[in-house]
Amino acid sequence: MTQPVDEALYARIHALVMSARQTVARSVDLVQVRTNFEIGRHVVEHEQQGQGRAAHGAALLKQLAARLTEAFGRGFAKRNLEYMRRFYLTYQERRHIAQSATGLSQLATSPAAGPSADTAQFETGQSPTPLPI
Repeated sequence: MTQPVDEALYARIHALVMSARQTVARSVDLVQVRTNFEIGRHVVEHEQQGQGRAAHGAALLKQLAARLTEAFGRGFAKRNLEYMRRFYLTYQERRHIAQSATGLSQLATSPAAGPSADTAQFETGQSPTPLPI
């Protein structure tokens, strides 16, 4: 006859697994936000190197959307790339995005992020750095 699992042990392990899952979800969200920001930055910087935004920008985003969608699937439609571009343009002065232990995204320049605008930390202790794309 097997003995039932100790409820306190089960509750501690259950809480540990749930906490880990929530941490992973917050990390994925932050990585997605930072990736979209960096994609927008790359598009804007490319546009600023050459021709004006109007005709060239629309064609560029259409071609880029087709190739990225082919390579990675959904999420890279021309409209989404336009949103990423706009996201970067709106928040380019706030480059360092950090995530608090509560999972609420905050700018590294806020008082809650610490003494230096460049030293925000994640719950895991990792410093935010630009994503290589």
